Amino acid sequence: MDALSAALSAVRMTGAIFYDAVCTAPWGFKVPAVQQVAHLLAPGTERLVPYHLVAEGEAVARYPDGSELQLSAGDVVIIPRGDPHTVSNGGPAALIDAGAWLGRNLAGELSTMRIGGGGAATRFICGYFGCERHAEKLFLAGLPTTIKVNLRRDPAGAWVESTICHLLSEARSGRPGRAVLLSKMAEALFVETLRRYMEELPPGETGWLAAARDPIVGGALALLHRAPGHAWTVDGLAARVGASRSVVAERFVRFLGQPPMAYLAHWRLQLAARLLRASPKTILEVALDVGYESEAAFNRAFKRELGLPPARYRRQLAGDGAAPPQLRNAAPSAPSASSNRRRARAGSKGSDTGRALIKKAPPLPRP
Repeated sequence: MDALSAALSAVRMTGAIFYDAVCTAPWGFKVPAVQQVAHLLAPGTERLVPYHLVAEGEAVARYPDGSELQLSAGDVVIIPRGDPHTVSNGGPAALIDAGAWLGRNLAGELSTMRIGGGGAATRFICGYFGCERHAEKLFLAGLPTTIKVNLRRDPAGAWVESTICHLLSEARSGRPGRAVLLSKMAEALFVETLRRYMEELPPGETGWLAAARDPIVGGALALLHRAPGHAWTVDGLAARVGASRSVVAERFVRFLGQPPMAYLAHWRLQLAARLLRASPKTILEVALDVGYESEAAFNRAFKRELGLPPARYRRQLAGDGAAPPQLRNAAPSAPSASSNRRRARAGSKGSDTGRALIKKAPPLPRP
């Protein structure tokens, strides 16, 4: 399994198409920050990533920083951080507030927005991808304000687009299972967009997707994500991916800003946070699952990473049904040098020296 597949498998994803927009020039609408409408779209979902698929026509997307993006048929635009933006064509006198429109019309069913002055038509299919918070440290890390790819350059992308359009055309037919099919196709659209964006990254790019594309770091990431509880060392990773220890360490820092064992320590604790949220396992059982044998060592590492000891973290979640306030909507950030050193020490305790009492390694995944 490749690194992207392993990471996507480890992060619960949802997808949805919440409206299609049929616009005739001149037209325009403004889209608020996703945090302002998240309660309407997907209550309780930790991270929302909006998207637009241009099925017909053309448009221009504009962002608060003054940047513009030309859109044409077949383009998919993903806004990783959910920034506010406008989409228009033909210089309209006023912009429709898409957020207010959602509030009036969205009631759990697919809706259609029809706006414009009767000129050339543009059709959008709009929706969101939902995922767990720690996706911000994986495939969402280091992404720009906007990602744009075109689906019509090959049969695979064209199939995804045509299937979504077909399902959308029968969405109001009343046939059973249509909502699930649309959700799964929205997820497929997200994965296909990430794949294409990763393939098109220029040489020298950094970030998680660039790391996943690199044959050495990508191979190591796949191993770490498939078997996070294994007692990994840099030497062990290097042997599995066919590179020297120094090359593996250097490339991790270049692409991800941290050493391999620091990355692993962080990933283990993110998995632990998920288990505390979603399973009835004891603290020790969670610690064992993510690679620790000592509950005390796990408690210290968890508090250092997430700000609360595991038991208190779980109690707070049980109290309000959501992440603790300091953890909600946490913005992705580059690790500081000091935090990298702390994570590196935590990772080495769990792998190189064994001082963190990592449990006996499970069998390695097959290549």
